[in-house]
Amino acid sequence: MKISHVFFDVGGVLGTGGWDAGQRARGADRFGLDAADFERRHAEVDEMWEDGRMTLDQYLDCTVFFKPRGFNRDQFTAFMWSQSEPFPETITIARALADAGRQRLMTLNNESAELNTYRLRHFGLIDIFHAFFSSCWLGAMKPSPRIFELALSLSQADPVRSVFIDDREENVASARALGMHAIWFRSAGQLAHELRALGIGTRERGTQLCNSR
Repeated sequence: MKISHVFFDVGGVLGTGGWDAGQRARGADRFGLDAADFERRHAEVDEMWEDGRMTLDQYLDCTVFFKPRGFNRDQFTAFMWSQSEPFPETITIARALADAGRQRLMTLNNESAELNTYRLRHFGLIDIFHAFFSSCWLGAMKPSPRIFELALSLSQADPVRSVFIDDREENVASARALGMHAIWFRSAGQLAHELRALGIGTRERGTQLCNSR
């Protein structure tokens, strides 16, 4: 059965994480925050931020600007944005699949709304993917089966004809439990190899799209 839909995670697959522990530690150091307190406050509100129940301003109110600071929101937000960098080799694979036009491409990720919107544009994903299924818009988060069920329903994708790509094993396991093909991402070359094993990665005339390196 031919694959019809391919779902890509964003952070860890198409680019760096959006606001992970290492990035938060660098932020705390850069702006002179109490790192332990910042992490505690982040942990208290992170799920609400990523599933769309909290805006970026509200997140910053709870984690950083609960008291006067010697810097402003724009400066801190600019630092957050600067931590996001694309992975060109993986994006090249996605673009090649989009150009071939044999599958519908979607993103499926956990991320807050403002950061997600920035990264989709900064990574150049808008003209590659057909739809963007993010926790902030669906109100559900990986590895919960609910976010996969919503993405499959909204895209009218058959799980057995769908592939999910993620850098976290627990998310891959959830997708497989629903009958999806799932790839645990570790490198662009490994991804290209596993896609070819599923019959994805060549043009109809046989021209190779993805080279394993």
